[in-house]
Parts: sequence; structure tokens; C-alpha cells
Amino acid sequence: MADLFELTQQAIAGFDVELVDVERASRGLLRVTIDSTEGISIDDCEQVSRHLSRVYEVEDIDYQRLEVGSPGVDRPLRTPEDFLRFANERVTIRLREPLENRKVFTGILRAPQEHTDFTNLENPPTFCLDYQDDSGNEFSLNFIFDDVDRANLDPVLDFKGKKR
Repeated sequence: MADLFELTQQAIAGFDVELVDVERASRGLLRVTIDSTEGISIDDCEQVSRHLSRVYEVEDIDYQRLEVGSPGVDRPLRTPEDFLRFANERVTIRLREPLENRKVFTGILRAPQEHTDFTNLENPPTFCLDYQDDSGNEFSLNFIFDDVDRANLDPVLDFKGKKR
């Protein structure tokens, strides 16, 4: 699957989009998720889909249906650069190891201001998550990218237009 991700990433390098995920689903579905800082339009999905159909045919990638779409409002955060891009947004993270008998935290992601060298394994940048416990007490959780098992955006959606 890593080869398919790399192939897809190389194939769409000329487009102004970022590859978020490539997933093989049931019944031959190949799902490609793309994003952009300006957001993804239907035209973006259509162009990438047409291009990938040709690339996958040439590369003999086996699939029945190809689906290209945006990651949605609960977009996964998969790279340290995603954590920088979505700093000051509400996110949910799941840690690899529990902290005080808890692995899942939801709050506002804070990125380091000065240090963004992700190649320095001896001194990786520290992120922060400002969150509240069940009692409403505020805390800050400091972590490095490698501490995170998975993370995604967790926006508060208000469909009724009421202010909170």
C-alpha cells in the first residue's frame, strides 16, 4: 500500500493538491483523498480522478471503482506539517501510550513557534493541546509527533446558527 501511496503522490504532483490518503475498500473500491489550503472543489476531484484512472491503467493497478474526494471536516492529521498547518484548530488526538489512564484528548492544538525541524530526532518539536477535563478544568498536554497514534480535526458544527 505504501507503493500505491507513493505512486499516487507522484502522479498528482503537478496538481495544486495534497494527497491525504489512499485506501482500498471492499468490492474493489479505491478511495483517494486529496486536500488543498484553498479547499477541494468537484472540479479538482474530477481532474485528479481522470488523471489517476490513466496512471493506474498504465501501472496495472487493480481496482473496480475509483473515488476521489476531500477529507471532510474531520480531516485526519498524518504528518507533522499537518499539525503546523492546523495549529489553533480544535483536534482530537489518540496517544500511543496512556497519560494518567487516558489516551484520547480533544482540545485546541498549539504548534511550536520557533522549532520546526522534524528531521532532528534528538530534539523533536513539542506540540501542545489545550483541553478541558470533564469538570471544566483547563490543562495543557505537551507531546511530540511520535507520541500520537492518530489525530483528526474535530470542529464544532452548529447547524442552527446559534452562538455558543
